[in-house]
Amino acid sequence: MSILIIKTTLPQGALHATYADLPGHHTDCYETEVEGAVTLPQYVEAFYTGRLFKCERVILKYTGKRPSTDAQARAIAQGDATSFAAWDMEHRTDTQLLMNDLTGSTKSWFMVEPLDGDSTRLRFGSVVTPNPETGELPRLVKPLMRFHDLYSKLLLKGAVRRLKVMSG
Repeated sequence: MSILIIKTTLPQGALHATYADLPGHHTDCYETEVEGAVTLPQYVEAFYTGRLFKCERVILKYTGKRPSTDAQARAIAQGDATSFAAWDMEHRTDTQLLMNDLTGSTKSWFMVEPLDGDSTRLRFGSVVTPNPETGELPRLVKPLMRFHDLYSKLLLKGAVRRLKVMSG
């Protein structure tokens, strides 16, 4: 099964679009289309309970952040919680979720968009905020952007695979 993930511009109304206009901020958006109707709770749960993201959860557990479980992932996905692992909910709508990490230096964004027919566009994006003292992105951000690009695509692919498992 081939899953096509593309990097694209932020859609109008994206919860993290306001950060794109702020000096020094990095924003991005990745998208894919899947068959069937997918809700935001289904997508967020699939994303946070996928194998690759579970590896990140283990790393976060041992680096002093809040440990997390699949039940907690389900709770944030369903809107029954406002925090998960190293993130707190910044804003949520029926189709979007914006999470802010505990340090305030990064944000994660999720969006579902029902399409004509029986398919859904899934979007995932990030915000990296500049150093408040310098107004510039941290030095390591630029060299790590290629890794970030690949990692974002792999996370989104993992969510798509997990959605297939969850629905099957």
